[in-house]
Amino acid sequence: MRALWVVAHPDEGSLNHHLYRFGSDLLRTHGWDVESSDLYAMDWDPILRDEGGPDVEVEQRKLLDADLVVLQFPLWWYGMPAIMKGWVDRVFEAGFAYDVIDPDTGRARKYGDGGLVGRRALTIVTAGDRPGSLGPRGISGDVEDVLWTTLHGTLWYTGMQALRPHLITRARDVDSTKVGDVEQRLADRLAGVADESPIPYLPLDERYYDHSIRLCPEVSVGASGNAAHRFTG
Repeated sequence: MRALWVVAHPDEGSLNHHLYRFGSDLLRTHGWDVESSDLYAMDWDPILRDEGGPDVEVEQRKLLDADLVVLQFPLWWYGMPAIMKGWVDRVFEAGFAYDVIDPDTGRARKYGDGGLVGRRALTIVTAGDRPGSLGPRGISGDVEDVLWTTLHGTLWYTGMQALRPHLITRARDVDSTKVGDVEQRLADRLAGVADESPIPYLPLDERYYDHSIRLCPEVSVGASGNAAHRFTG
């Protein structure tokens, strides 16, 4: 199995970088071949000016080689840092990750299909706030809703199976006395990452969506918002 671990944090001494090194090494001990993209260390250019380029092609090859894609970042203003958003903007090109045309139907493959189908994706996210704030009744919203644009609008959209986010809260409070517990949680998660069930998003299919790409009346009856776009039961 092969993994691509993409990390975006400016401080090499941060908890994020510690867990990036810890997690990458742990996957290797489990027999994974791990490629990495440390975006700040690479001085990645996040600005989309023209499509393509040698740097984009290198990242696309890493994606195509991967069975698992890990996106690791601190939660800044309810999203990923600009450098990682720019990595997505530039690397997930039309004709590569999206707007991939199905030759049988002439339609673009998306939402459960697409250029990156067959890969699983794990987001590892650090946040400074308390655990409850990013839970189902938290003031910030549940983390899966906060990351909807990444989980559903980027990963699932391009065909990847999005796993539930691995959230680390109170990140600023993690010191030498607490880091062991954080490491163990990540180790437990990575040990089963190849087999865990992904978020059960509904695929773009006429059984679930009408021609306006709205849920059919008989699907997710009584549900609305992000939760309506999942299999239930």
